Amino acid sequence: MASQSQAQSGRPELVITRVFNAPRELVFRMWVEREHMERWGGPKGLEFSVITMDRRPGGAYRFRMREPNGTDHWSQGVCQEIVPPERFVFTAGWTDADGNPTSPVTLVTLTFEDVGGKTKFTLRQTGFENAAERDSHRTGYESTLDKLEEYLATL
Repeated sequence: MASQSQAQSGRPELVITRVFNAPRELVFRMWVEREHMERWGGPKGLEFSVITMDRRPGGAYRFRMREPNGTDHWSQGVCQEIVPPERFVFTAGWTDADGNPTSPVTLVTLTFEDVGGKTKFTLRQTGFENAAERDSHRTGYESTLDKLEEYLATL
């Protein structure tokens, strides 16, 4: 279930909530362990590669998503806060192949709540310049979370 809202700044904000049929410790690990993220990361139909991934406060990450036609999409950011297995906060932005920013940097906050052995997962992303950017990210995250759900079912 996704909802749209305006952050207090008046800028569009993305909020997505899902309940995964898996313990929150496991769902949390999916976001911080490279060997798992490489198996489910990125929207359906895109090849996802982890270039770097340091999931400590101040640690950086860089991902590449490749379309079937060979077009690459680069994303990178910095881990801001990590509280296993409850909360993970990081910045995110699009870049070119050399790491030069091509979009504003946004802030992503992931929360993981235990609900009877399942996990209520909430993604909140702020810092979008307009609703079109927010909506594009919603589409990508929804597809990515579908892949995560499928991957969790195999564990």
